[in-house]
This record gives sequence, structure tokens and C-alpha cells, in this order.
Amino acid sequence: MNQSPIPGKALGLLLLLSALSGCAELAQPPATPAPPPEEPAALEVAPRSPESEAMAVYYRRVQTNLLAQGLLRTDGGGTDTPFSTRQLVENFVRIALYDEYVTAGGGLIARQTPSRLRRWEEPIRMSVEFGPSVPLAQREKDKADIAGYVARLARSARHPVRMSDRNPNYIVLMLNEDERRAIGPRLMELVPGIDRSSVRSIADMPPSTFCLVFAFSNGSGSTYSKAVAVIRAEHPDALRLSCIHEELAQGMGLANDSPAARPSIFNDDEEFGLLTRHDELLLRILYDRRLKPGMIEDEARPIVEVIASELLGGES
Repeated sequence: MNQSPIPGKALGLLLLLSALSGCAELAQPPATPAPPPEEPAALEVAPRSPESEAMAVYYRRVQTNLLAQGLLRTDGGGTDTPFSTRQLVENFVRIALYDEYVTAGGGLIARQTPSRLRRWEEPIRMSVEFGPSVPLAQREKDKADIAGYVARLARSARHPVRMSDRNPNYIVLMLNEDERRAIGPRLMELVPGIDRSSVRSIADMPPSTFCLVFAFSNGSGSTYSKAVAVIRAEHPDALRLSCIHEELAQGMGLANDSPAARPSIFNDDEEFGLLTRHDELLLRILYDRRLKPGMIEDEARPIVEVIASELLGGES
């Protein structure tokens, strides 16, 4: 198994109709009233450890500092962040065709290296799991945020992405400190064959790593078959939502970051907290059927130039 570290609804009413085969009605015995349904057992939330409480305090300070600097923008960019076809092409090449990390010595090392185009070919079925100490109100908010974002990812990429707890292939883990450190056995259930370095990278995440995602392919192929995103549940709302946007998009195949990408969440400067129009175009390019998984830069670049020109109407 190959892994890539990447740090309203309409309701239908179904009426069940039954008919008798004869023309005479059969007498029925009086119906016995059904017992009232049992109340579902209330979910119990485990207390957060002192270590997790300390992490929550730390990340509240981090978010406060970022917001005070005008970072974690949610406007998606505007007149102050123009970008051209050429810039879109270069940003796509750097973000989709290079890796941010390499595996060495049993761990992850930050090193920009050329890679191949990778993406999902099968529909993505996304599920969310919460650690037992994550507050219930936070769980509901995160599930709603992720469901809305999943729909946006599907529209942007024009690839099927939906929420589903039935045989999910993209799992989002929202964990507090102690839960993440002990997640190894669950990871091995979710991704049979996951290597120890990947498990350690998740269990031993340093505070400087806000969140991460691993995407897996079978053998040495370039088509993803499984992904696991890990997001710190101690993050306050804005920082946590920023992690949701970046990691879920990176797990679709935009695996790298670039300091030149703007307006973009695929930039470690944290200027933008939420997916931008620029980033939606990156997803559109990535899932264009003219591109094929496994392409290297020399093969993909001429096609990317044509697609980007079409998307931006020939703007240079």
C-alpha cells in the first residue's frame, strides 16, 4: 500500500401500500398498541485531560494572534489578490505535482520533491469520527460544516463526494490530545497495512502541526483508494474550520503547499482560512478527464495550460 502524507436537502416520503388479492376484506383482530419507543441513550462525553486543556489554551492564543494579523481570511480573495492563467498553471504544477514531505528514517521530513498526478477515480464516501471527549455541540457543528464543505468539493471538482457511514473510504478523525496519541489500533482497522511511520506521524504530531491527512493508493499506483485526515479537536472554531478546508481538499490530490499560491489555502502563510475561487479552479483542473493519474509534470503541463486558459477565458 502506498501512502501520501498531505500535513438543503429534499425529503421524499415513501408510502408503503398493501392490497388484498380477493374482493372480500378479511376480519382483523384488534391491534395491540405498540409500546412507546425507548428514548435513545444520551451520549456521555469523557472529561478532557489536563494536557488537552493546555493544548486548547495554546491554540486559542494561536488563533487570536492569527486573526489580529488579518490572517485566516474567509472572503476567498478579491481585487487585492488577482491571479493570471500563468500563475494558476504554475500553482497547480507545484501543488498537485510535487510532494511536501518524504518518508525517511521512519518519519516525515519536509522536502519538496517531484511527484505524479494523483486523485480519486472512485466516488469518495466521507465519514467523521470523534474522540469521546469532544463536546456534543462541537460534534454537531463540525458534522454540519463538513457536510456543507463536502458538497462544495463535489461541485468544484465535478467528482462524486458525499457523506456516508456505509463503507467510507475517507475518514476524518476529530481527536483531542490523548485520543490522538492512542489512535494506532483504530488506524490499523481503518487502513489495513498502514505502516508504522504513518501511525507515529499521527500519534506524535508536534504542536506546530495543526492537522494532517494521509491518502493511500494500492501498490505503487497513483489512484487513491483510502484517506484519513486528523484534526485537533482542541482547535477553536476558526482554526478548526481552516483545518477542515485544507486537509479535506489536500486529500483529494492537492498534496503540496506553495508560498507563491495566492489567494489560496495551499500556502503556509495562513492568509486564507477557507477554500478560495483559485483553489476551486485547482480542483477543477485536477479532476479534468484530460489529465490522467500518474502523469508527471512534462506530460501534464501542456494540458493544464489549455484547461487553465479555458477556465479563465484566456486571461494571461
